[in-house]
Amino acid sequence: MTTATRAPSRTVLLMIVLAGLSSVAPFATDMYVPGFPSMADSLHTDSANVQLSMTTFLIGLALGQILFGPISDSLGRRPVLLAGSAAFVVFSVVCAVAPGVEVLIAARLLQGLAGATGIVVSRAVIADRFEGVDAARRFSALIMIFSVAPVVAPIIGGGILAVGTWQLVFAALAVFGVLLVVGVLARVPESLPAGNRHAGGLGATFRAMARLLKKRAMIGYVIVASCAGIALFGYIAGSSFVFQDLYGASETQYSLIFATNALGMLAGAALFNRLAGRVRPRKLLIRGVLCGLVPAVVLVVLLLVGAGGFAVTWIFLFLAIGSLGFVMPSVTSLGQETGREAAGAASALIGGGQFVLGAIASPLVGAFGVGSALPMATMVLIGFAGGVLGLAVSTRG
Repeated sequence: MTTATRAPSRTVLLMIVLAGLSSVAPFATDMYVPGFPSMADSLHTDSANVQLSMTTFLIGLALGQILFGPISDSLGRRPVLLAGSAAFVVFSVVCAVAPGVEVLIAARLLQGLAGATGIVVSRAVIADRFEGVDAARRFSALIMIFSVAPVVAPIIGGGILAVGTWQLVFAALAVFGVLLVVGVLARVPESLPAGNRHAGGLGATFRAMARLLKKRAMIGYVIVASCAGIALFGYIAGSSFVFQDLYGASETQYSLIFATNALGMLAGAALFNRLAGRVRPRKLLIRGVLCGLVPAVVLVVLLLVGAGGFAVTWIFLFLAIGSLGFVMPSVTSLGQETGREAAGAASALIGGGQFVLGAIASPLVGAFGVGSALPMATMVLIGFAGGVLGLAVSTRG
């Protein structure tokens, strides 16, 4: 095998490992959802406390990205990835053997912190190794995996629960973590040379983050990415109640709806990948935000005038959520390019904002009521409207 042949092969294997690291969030959230009722029974608690274990995991993901992205600028990518993946294994085991819901909730927070390293550092590795169109296409590949994982994860979780208990789901996540450790050891070389790291310890790395936020363009891209989190997690939080409780869909029908919308994101990311070499990422970002804003506005208006229904809600949600397949890779590539001098810090700002606002948006949908599709649709609209604001800020930069 020639060197030219081996190089693309190494890149493919690298991307497979980075994709696995980036899929921690959907796998660790969606795999155990079918086991919520049995978890409440075995832990002698109620559904609210079990759901709190998901909220704390999302909080851990958000805080972990903000913390470990800048740390990887100082210590290097590989040691942070290895430590985070190993810690994910440990806390997955703690979740599996948790004697009570309090331990489970605490372990899920720490599991989220650990899992965040793979998400935030994977983007930094791509920014280290690739530029321009090459980087944009690889970010879209991560988004494609992110889109498929929510479809696959509940199926895997359901299969595990069909033959075992909810503890076995966390055992499977621990095995997944072991595979990630092996993958990093075998296929993810250090991408940040020692000479390019930020000296001065953690203080210097966080000062680098502050310097990035002095760039108006970076602020704008962080706003767009964070508001995309509002739209995505607002939809995830409210869709099951809307389609099952309000419109009477069965669990199987809802799974089909959720899978179809996730595949819409996948299609959007695939289209972005094809257009990335022909159209500048900035133009693709604008198109993605507008393509999400328009169906979100139409859906809210239709619901306000009483013209909404099962089919209408599904169609316009599909169009809005599918556009995130355009928005996420384009804003990620633009944000990472803007913050190239501190790729870990840039990744932390982009990804951390998504999960912080996503964690806030999720309970707000339920707080405004589940007797209508309007709260969910409004949250999706707020997300895309915020994206327009972010575009305006970045343009002024």
